[in-house]
Amino acid sequence: MIKRYSRPEMAQVWEPENKFQKWMDVELAACKAHVTLGNIPNEAYQVIKDKADFNVERIDEIESEIHHDVIAFLTCVAEYVGENSRFVHLGLTSSDVVDTAFSLLIQDAGKILLRDIDVLLTSLKEKANQYKYTLTMGRTHGVHAEPTTLGLKLTIWYEEMKRNKARLIKALDTTNVGKISGAVGNYAHMPPKLEALVCDELQLNIAPVSTQVLQRDRHAEFITTLSIIGGTLEKMAVEIRGLQKTEFNEILEPFSKKQKGSSAMPHKKNPIICERVTGLARVLRGYAVTAMENQALWHERDISHSSTERIIFPDATVSLDYMFGLMTKVIDGMTVNEEQMKQNIAKSYNVFFSQQLLLQMVQKGMLREDAYRIVQRNAHAAFDEQILFDDKIKNEPQIKDLFTDQELSELFSFSPYTKHADEIFDRVYGH
Repeated sequence: MIKRYSRPEMAQVWEPENKFQKWMDVELAACKAHVTLGNIPNEAYQVIKDKADFNVERIDEIESEIHHDVIAFLTCVAEYVGENSRFVHLGLTSSDVVDTAFSLLIQDAGKILLRDIDVLLTSLKEKANQYKYTLTMGRTHGVHAEPTTLGLKLTIWYEEMKRNKARLIKALDTTNVGKISGAVGNYAHMPPKLEALVCDELQLNIAPVSTQVLQRDRHAEFITTLSIIGGTLEKMAVEIRGLQKTEFNEILEPFSKKQKGSSAMPHKKNPIICERVTGLARVLRGYAVTAMENQALWHERDISHSSTERIIFPDATVSLDYMFGLMTKVIDGMTVNEEQMKQNIAKSYNVFFSQQLLLQMVQKGMLREDAYRIVQRNAHAAFDEQILFDDKIKNEPQIKDLFTDQELSELFSFSPYTKHADEIFDRVYGH
């Protein structure tokens, strides 16, 4: 991922130094396991453990000649270890090291993303409670429906992000596996016990069965999970972008004092942060397709997946980490124009009370179809004539005959739109 969209901690996970260190961790764990099984003298292992090292520039130099990164790595390590290097990589194939180490890298990246989720959840919960009773117009099909609360809107995002956290935990468990099973997965040159010892040392689960590689349904689950999470962030971003339109002007993303919105129009405040989140979510969905296409490999293994994974895993995790930073910034610093929300609600001339009136007319004994027709006609007329719906229905004989003036007045109350807020919040956030 380009530096512009990277945060240092996540980017560091995918740096060559960290990747090769994970390879080293696997090789040392295998050597230690061989000692336990009596295949390597402990004295040799101690020398390997003390002397083993690598240099990224040297590995690149060797690889430029032999065109095999694992052999280049092992050759570099051997230059540090000396004659005992003959015990390094004993009985292993390249993917034993690469795939097992890859699982460790995924776990490192996943821990950062889980922390990102927790930070955003905290921000959403805080803002949801702040705007728990703040009325805003609810829109379906982009059209005024009935009032809702900003707190409920934020709570929808909070609950979805909780599900995303559960998805990510599951995907990390699915990818938390190692394999030391050899060239075709049949343990021809080392026993399953060695695999168990290595995985235990690295705190990985054992893949119950494998070919030369771990099966890529695991990796597809992880990347598609990141894509779903990105979709939630995009969902939030798109809503805020919509509400920042001049005609709405209800929520605005942060805009610093020195920030400029347009090279041509000094007045502009554009939702560039949310637009960036939207764009990066599209990239994540593309990576999900690639990850699923990696599931089908020839026979016991090919490397068609390898080139793509060198791109999509660093890019997807770095991008999503960056997107979390952006969206947390937006939620923490957004401007909420409560007065504008009230004005926008008023633009419907109270026709959104139509359902309350309809229900009460049915309660009074009128057939629903008849009541619906009367209410709809008056609601449409009130909006077209730009008069309050409550004033319009006062001249409707079939309504006047059903209600007293006091009953009609009580129908036009905003209380139903907030009366269950506490119950909803208790269900989601607890007492």
